[in-house]
Amino acid sequence: MKLKGKKIGFAVTGSHCTLSETLPQIEKLKAEGAEVFVIFSESVLTTSTRFGTKEYWYEQYQNSSGNSIISTISEAEPIGPKNYLDCIIIAPCTGNTLGKLANGITDSSVVMAAKAGLRNLKPVVIAISTNDGLANSAKNLGVLLNTKNIYFVPFRQDDPHDKPNSLVANMDKVVDSIVAAIEGKQLQPIIDN
Repeated sequence: MKLKGKKIGFAVTGSHCTLSETLPQIEKLKAEGAEVFVIFSESVLTTSTRFGTKEYWYEQYQNSSGNSIISTISEAEPIGPKNYLDCIIIAPCTGNTLGKLANGITDSSVVMAAKAGLRNLKPVVIAISTNDGLANSAKNLGVLLNTKNIYFVPFRQDDPHDKPNSLVANMDKVVDSIVAAIEGKQLQPIIDN
């Protein structure tokens, strides 16, 4: 059990098409001994899409984690002073959230949780999922690649011919990325095939 006794914050942002790929990662983390605390962005909490209703995703993530979902800034703020998480993963992490992290804009539950983790020198792992990762979000990606205690789930272009600027993390590498980050290492290679 690679994560026995570890408490993992699992932050979920509005790349709604990726939610079905991130949800199974919670069970994988639990199978490795982790306790998981889900943090929802406002977009995931309040938006129903063709990929599922807000109620469906709320129920799925809460049932999977077994803990109450953190969904407001005021609920996420105590993560810092209580210092109870060993790592926070943002999966999926949109370009919007990437920009907020890179520029210190703390106006969401997810960014507040990440800020709390960084305050306590805990790793924050990013599983990117954005259509503009190699365009407008590239500068924010560059900033975060060079930020202490921030790590990435290996990522790739998901559709280089039809969406040449789009990046997506390999969600099957979430567990290994978290294990490496807790050890202070970036899982390599960071550019996935």
